[in-house]
Amino acid sequence: MPQEDSPPLSFDERAMRILKVDVLPSRAMWGISGKSVITRTRLLTPLLVVVMAACGAGTTGGGGEERQTPAHASSQSATTTTEAPPSSPATPTPTPTPTGPEPANCPNGKLLPAVESPAVHADPVTIPEAKVGGTTIPAVTIPGVDIPAQRIPAQCTEIAPAPGGCLGAASIPPTSIPAVEIPPVEIPGVNAGGIKLDPVRADGARAEAQHAESVSTPEVCQVKPKNGGIVPSILRPSILRPSILRPSILRPRACNDQNECVPSVTVPSVTVPSVTVPSVTIPSATLKSYKVGESEVLQGDDSIAFTLKADVLFDFDKAVIKPAAAAELKRIAQEIGEKAKAGAPIAVDGHTDAKGDDSYNQSLSERRAQAVVEWLASEGGLARSRLQARGYGEAKPVEPDTKPDGSDNAAGRAKNRRVVVSTIT
Repeated sequence: MPQEDSPPLSFDERAMRILKVDVLPSRAMWGISGKSVITRTRLLTPLLVVVMAACGAGTTGGGGEERQTPAHASSQSATTTTEAPPSSPATPTPTPTPTGPEPANCPNGKLLPAVESPAVHADPVTIPEAKVGGTTIPAVTIPGVDIPAQRIPAQCTEIAPAPGGCLGAASIPPTSIPAVEIPPVEIPGVNAGGIKLDPVRADGARAEAQHAESVSTPEVCQVKPKNGGIVPSILRPSILRPSILRPSILRPRACNDQNECVPSVTVPSVTVPSVTVPSVTIPSATLKSYKVGESEVLQGDDSIAFTLKADVLFDFDKAVIKPAAAAELKRIAQEIGEKAKAGAPIAVDGHTDAKGDDSYNQSLSERRAQAVVEWLASEGGLARSRLQARGYGEAKPVEPDTKPDGSDNAAGRAKNRRVVVSTIT
């Protein structure tokens, strides 16, 4: 396959390549000979020519400023050995659901423990049958109370992983405390055989459900952070479902002239204790920006990142370190050696602008990141085992590629074409 500096493929060569790769199944699949493949190729070539003429051939753009054809991009991508990043670097930890497991730990945040509301039980009260003045007062059972235990599941706050020189998106999940209710209760009155007792009643009580919405802040990923590069602290306030009480009630003992009596009856009080879900805070985080040599340095509380424009490191559309970039890379390696925690991993993230084909941008960002990894290991004195190359393609811009009026923002695209070397301090 042609390399980046090879002459462009002819129209017929491109047609045959696309036909062989994208149109014809493998020989094993069809069970046919090479001669049959050639015959099928000849039959399909006129159709392919018509399709290509309708769609057009060739494209421009690039992780530099221009890019080769998608066929070339495919060939480059197929040969790269750089580890690609997850499709969504900011993959969040799943929040618990009524049917799913609760988290036991939170790799990217803080565990919010479960909150328990205990079960409440009150036995039924039975008033026995009584005879007063020849009248039978039937037995009555006043229902008990059973409120099941309630559990507010454990949850995770999340600070999403982010490329070097960026502050990850932070989020706190929503939470709710269910409503709870104690039913009303009544001891019936008596009016028989000269005994008159009014009914005694206690109203029910209810605590309404309480809810706190989720809160979040977006990822900040800027060469020169706006507003000081601060991701503000976020707070989910505490929420409270107050305790509720149904008081005890008493119907006293009473007797008539014949010394016939009905006993006293007490229905004890019922209390459902309060439930509080404590407040949660993710503190603010800051990136301080300053320039040293050719690098833009972004330093946080426990991290440091060195951003180099790709145009400083590489020639147009290439992934080979320029000799002129060696001094700056050497300085970055020395800074990391002095400031990084012993053995801390070192991320090397490649980025491109958004001009041209997405898949080519991804491949170019990976190859450029890998080229910096190889230089830092072989020339910069950093242990290869600590270095990890990641390519983000055009997914993490620091400036718009176009101006508000839709015209090209060449300066912004130049900032987006970059390699960031970051580690933990």
